[in-house]
Amino acid sequence: MNLETYYEYCLSKKGATEHFPFDHDTLVFKVGGKMFALSSLLQWEKGEPSANLKCNPDYAQELRGQYGDVQPAFHMSKTHWNTVVINNELPDKFIKELIDDSYDLIFNSLTKKTQAEILEMD
Repeated sequence: MNLETYYEYCLSKKGATEHFPFDHDTLVFKVGGKMFALSSLLQWEKGEPSANLKCNPDYAQELRGQYGDVQPAFHMSKTHWNTVVINNELPDKFIKELIDDSYDLIFNSLTKKTQAEILEMD
């Protein structure tokens, strides 16, 4: 998966927005004001792309045990967040599923009112 595909896929999620809240390097995707994906643009430029994605704690552990390219997230709650190395080892379809899972976890944590507002967006 290249940066453009990653970027477009994250923004294709209902109500998703992009931000740079920490610095000019860290691209953050949010839904309802909460983060569901983060990436260092510098790492992508250096050929070391990765994304921090939220994950169910049990599934996070399972993924880490099964894939060397899924690790506890750097500077995040290691219980709930994984760093996923984006290279040819993990298929794009699988990475998109992990993005979907992260988005869904965040979306489902939003208030019913916020969820309804997002679902009503064009």
